[in-house]
Amino acid sequence: MSAHPIEFGIYVPQVAFDYPDMVHRARRCESLGFASLWLYDHLWAPGLPAAPSLEGWTLATALLTETTSLRVGHMVLCNNFRHPALLARMATTLDVISNGRLDIGIGSGSVADEHDQTGLAWGSIAERSERLGEALEILTRMFDGGPTTFEGEHYQLRDVPNLPRPVQQPRPPIVVGGAGERYTLPLVARYADVWNVPTYALGELPEKIAALRRACERIGRDPDEIRYSIEAVLALAPDEPSLADVRRLAERRFGGPGFGLDEGGLVGTPATVIDRVGELSGLGFSHFVFFTHDRAADATLELLATDVLPAFR
Repeated sequence: MSAHPIEFGIYVPQVAFDYPDMVHRARRCESLGFASLWLYDHLWAPGLPAAPSLEGWTLATALLTETTSLRVGHMVLCNNFRHPALLARMATTLDVISNGRLDIGIGSGSVADEHDQTGLAWGSIAERSERLGEALEILTRMFDGGPTTFEGEHYQLRDVPNLPRPVQQPRPPIVVGGAGERYTLPLVARYADVWNVPTYALGELPEKIAALRRACERIGRDPDEIRYSIEAVLALAPDEPSLADVRRLAERRFGGPGFGLDEGGLVGTPATVIDRVGELSGLGFSHFVFFTHDRAADATLELLATDVLPAFR
């Protein structure tokens, strides 16, 4: 069981939503008591290049100015899009502007096409993981505020200042998403405040937890310092008669490989979801980021807020 309080966030991939749509969802999440809202970070919607899609960092900045208590982050920032020194400055500034409401989810990149089409470096998973590791080291050092010097294979810094310091101390929470045991989990063990398990690994949770604990032991870090987070599809129905329609919509949108709809076990009525969250919390998970079958429609957000969240307060 996690020592952290259980919190719920809503993941709203911004494809085909205009800005008023996103502001509405952010404000509804805030008013209903959700802890956080999460966006994606892609140059365009993966697989849907003709669909409108607002840029993730700009959108996060705007939504933080449209809210007062909601936390905002990304699932996850692509490390290859922004030099880590620039990202540290951007994140620090946004943390100050939002009075400490930024979460920094970051990963090594997931879509080769958007790199190839824009001329950004891609490379093997090993190369991308090396870049991510260097970026995490730079972010961690720069959030301390003092001049940062770093000499790496991919990035070099000389006496780079970062003032003012972030509002959140020692830094805005760093969320590293992924479950790869060779490359990603060692980075989680060394740098992450929060480990987010993506949808494709929901069927292997005990094995991945054990692998992370081994990675922590190898470097002498207490694994209990890291908060466990899950990203999962939520198909929530108000009652049994309506469950079949909810399930059909979830399967149509999120039934493909990699979404973990069945493995997540979060298809059902509020009672079913409460039981499943309880099971996952028993494994140590305390941070739940849901993307709903109906893309964060008001009715489902309200049902989740009134019939599920109170069970964990």
